[in-house]
Amino acid sequence: MEWNFRTAEELAAALRAGDVTSAELTDDAIARIERDDKAINAICVPDFDRARAAARDADEARARGEDRPLLGIPVTVKECYDMAGLPTTWGMPPHRDYVPAEDAVQVSRLKTAGAVVLGKTNVPLGLQDIQSFNEIYGTTNNPWDHERTPGGSSGGSAAALASGFGALSLGSDLAGSLRTPAHFCGVYAHKPTLGLAATRGMVAPPSPPLPVELDLAVVGPMARSARDLTLLLDVMTGPDPLTLGKAHHVTLPPARHERLRDFRVLVIEEHPFIPTGSAVRAGVNRVADALADGGARVERHTPLLPDLTEAATLYTQLMFSSSVARFPVDGYEQLQARAAELSADDQSLDATRLRAMVFTHRDWMEANTRRELHRHGWRQFFTEFDAVVCPITPTPAFPHDHNPDPLARRIDIDGVEYPYFDQLVLAGLATMPGLPATAIPAGRSPEGLPVGVQLIGPMFEDRTPLRLAELLEREIGGFQVPR
Repeated sequence: MEWNFRTAEELAAALRAGDVTSAELTDDAIARIERDDKAINAICVPDFDRARAAARDADEARARGEDRPLLGIPVTVKECYDMAGLPTTWGMPPHRDYVPAEDAVQVSRLKTAGAVVLGKTNVPLGLQDIQSFNEIYGTTNNPWDHERTPGGSSGGSAAALASGFGALSLGSDLAGSLRTPAHFCGVYAHKPTLGLAATRGMVAPPSPPLPVELDLAVVGPMARSARDLTLLLDVMTGPDPLTLGKAHHVTLPPARHERLRDFRVLVIEEHPFIPTGSAVRAGVNRVADALADGGARVERHTPLLPDLTEAATLYTQLMFSSSVARFPVDGYEQLQARAAELSADDQSLDATRLRAMVFTHRDWMEANTRRELHRHGWRQFFTEFDAVVCPITPTPAFPHDHNPDPLARRIDIDGVEYPYFDQLVLAGLATMPGLPATAIPAGRSPEGLPVGVQLIGPMFEDRTPLRLAELLEREIGGFQVPR
């Protein structure tokens, strides 16, 4: 029996039925990694001895009559999560030997749920790229085309899932870091509502693992099916016990609808800052057609949609001001001088990024106030709609680009070049206001590369886009094994 590409739900059923043991599943997964990962380089920190021990423990627990949500299921974890006894580097060479003393809160939750952790998956330097390569662990390749990136920063996790290395993975998302790799590798991911899942221990070394509330970033599940996202999200959800005693669970409201025909959906094909390439546009329209065929109410325009130009500017300001504040920046004064030289009427994203890098606290407070106005706009929008369907990035997976100056890189959209980081505005649509967004496969490009789209839902109503993802999986298909 071939187990490597089964969903976590299918594996759980097989384990409960006694059709397979966790030890067998784990050995199977390890054998596949040892055979195939030389070409992919998804698993940067293997943890096979502890995985085999955890699998034996899971089998013994099941023999005693125990049953937990992920008992005995092999999974992977993004490198940026602390795991006691394993390095956490974020791909930063000065921290190649940093080994945390305790597990991140989400790793603890995985283990408590009975999961078997096979190892950690590769990331870009400081998690700050749309690819996954660094000096410590090298480059992760896309399982569909090794000349292309699997995306970033959860690229190792998406590549692992598409390669059959474990049924689930823990990732994180600030600028599409869950959604873009899912789109590039043909898998599923869910960016939860901001604050829904505790992030402690998902922190750049050597920072202490404190229960901080991140401004834009979230931790979230990745999988090969929509239902598996919900399975893992239910394990991850809940506040940090350090901040709320022993409270672990948040009760999310049920999905707004159970049937496709009851959903009200806005489809967005275009963004004012960047065009949508033809392959991704086809994926968006494939989903729109499936919704319409299923009887859903599908709209293309509404005055209720918050202004996308201002939203992209706000997102860029909030993201670059916070990320630069957290990382050492050589030549801060030079950045200030360059920002001062910008023309006041230069409202390009490049100019917005540069100004944001030298934001004052007053500047940030003003941007944050405007974000609250956008959140209010989204609340009004979601009284008339249940979800938004839109691109994650403008193109399928692009060829590896290791230009050491990321600002000099370009993204090719149907033969025209655009600034590399401009493609982040589509992911920012959900990130800036903190909305949940589910990435789903939506077919393939003419070259045979996966194409995904995102389903954005109302704040703290994560089950609505997740349910829509499940219904669409039945209509248009889901994960396919790379050929």
